[in-house]
Amino acid sequence: MNIDPREMRQVAAAIAPRIDMYAGIHKALRALMADTLLALGRMDHDDGLELAQTTQRVLELLEFCRAHLQHENDFIHAAMESRAAGSSGRIAHEHHEHVEAIDALADQTTALLQCAPALRAERTLALYRALSVFIAHNFEHMHVEETAHNAVLWARFTDAELMELHGALVASIPPEEMMFVMRWMVPFMNPAERTAMLGDMRAHAPAPAFAAALDVVRPHLSEREWAKLAASLGLSAQW
Repeated sequence: MNIDPREMRQVAAAIAPRIDMYAGIHKALRALMADTLLALGRMDHDDGLELAQTTQRVLELLEFCRAHLQHENDFIHAAMESRAAGSSGRIAHEHHEHVEAIDALADQTTALLQCAPALRAERTLALYRALSVFIAHNFEHMHVEETAHNAVLWARFTDAELMELHGALVASIPPEEMMFVMRWMVPFMNPAERTAMLGDMRAHAPAPAFAAALDVVRPHLSEREWAKLAASLGLSAQW
């Protein structure tokens, strides 16, 4: 992928903030990945219930990653290629590699769940290390998207066009998946980002969907964080 250095400088030097489709969802992914890895690292593999719960969390992470890759392929990469042929090539190739890694990790996770108790310690450590490598690669991958891909998008699309593209992507996400996104995205945003995200949702989504999002998010905010969010949205702190 050859990116014009002038476009890259736009990422760092833009006077006015541009629409960044990656910022929120990547905060969610980083939080989910880190939390899942930590849970796997501290898991008591001799506790059958804990083993089942933690391996299920790993599988949920992997399926979420799979869905996220597809959303980016279908919407963001397609848009980039329409105006800058080849600009998504490197990351598209990495997406193929990530799908293969997801399949392998899913098989490894299932094998851990089903293996004999005497093998659990060894296989837990192996899965922990494999997941660590996958996450490390994803962190670097997301940085490229947030810099090189944004440079392409900002050079070739207006903010209005980017908002339309993002809206189409969000509209394609099933409600259950969207609630999962909200649970991992909003709590790990800063206060201004939370207000913008939920304010936009309140303006465009049905009231029950907005209420459901608040119910999903609130347990994962501190009292102070919730008070700031409620005040910024004009909600009762006792919502």
